[in-house]
Amino acid sequence: MPKLLEVRDLRVRFDGEAGPVRVVRGVSFDLERGATLGIVGESGSGKSVTALSVMRLLPKPAGVIESGSVFLEGRDLAALTPAEMSKVRGNRISMIFQEPMTALNPVHTVRRQLAESYELHHPEMNAAQVAEASLQMLKDVGIPDPSKRLDEYPHQLSGGMRQRVMISIALACRPDVLIADEPTTALDVTIQAQILKLIKRLQREHGMAVLFITHDLGVIAEICDEVAVMYAGQVVERATAKELFASPRHPYTSGLLASIPRLDSVRKTLLKTIEGMVPDFSSLPRGCAFSNRCEMAVDACAEPPMLAPAGGERLSRCPRWEDMK
Repeated sequence: MPKLLEVRDLRVRFDGEAGPVRVVRGVSFDLERGATLGIVGESGSGKSVTALSVMRLLPKPAGVIESGSVFLEGRDLAALTPAEMSKVRGNRISMIFQEPMTALNPVHTVRRQLAESYELHHPEMNAAQVAEASLQMLKDVGIPDPSKRLDEYPHQLSGGMRQRVMISIALACRPDVLIADEPTTALDVTIQAQILKLIKRLQREHGMAVLFITHDLGVIAEICDEVAVMYAGQVVERATAKELFASPRHPYTSGLLASIPRLDSVRKTLLKTIEGMVPDFSSLPRGCAFSNRCEMAVDACAEPPMLAPAGGERLSRCPRWEDMK
């Protein structure tokens, strides 16, 4: 029986004046129904481009899927026509985008933007049914006074409310897969906790799978079953959330975990950092992309490492993972 979502050896490039730049380089992962997979990494690691590739929403004509496949219950989404994909997008797979203020249309009311999902994917619904379903969705995501909010514009809502509207639009058609791209960015911690609780509740109620993209490891620990750590367009480590936090098997993952503030840290001490920056995709280091920032780098790192077993079901792209135990 095929898994709900399977991504195999996905490779994506952007064509520019200086030539092609490959920003996703052989990413593979699976997602089971009802499970949550977190994709974590610094800005510029290829997380959002991976999500947009799954949805086939790469900016055209620059964004190109060079190779690889995306299967939804055995159906290759990369082989679908634009018309066929539009029936899948929003219905079987939905996405919560990073910035709700820019993702929502500023000249349309919440009612109009919610109704569009039903009109596109459920043309059999009449106006009264669409209005009732839209009101119920706002209730489901916990928006106060939902009948009033339906006729308001995005700029009249707070950041937390806009994010909840985005979630209600994404879940309107009860998708099998929800891709959440930094859904709690720029929200205060109280609203962030409410959004995470909401996603978990809706996932439990509807049995959907969630692909959760973030740079916040605290959020990963809160919501994810498994984690894929991305760096420079590649998955460098894959493990369950519990295993990843207990004993990372890649120096990049270890560096990310070490940079998290801890309650037992000595007051006013500097946080640990990973020296350097994510490399430019047009001039990646030869071999391991992390080698120029890695304290464990050796001569063997000049050869491109493979994502290989690192004990049990875990995968790591670092050949020296045993030295990290």
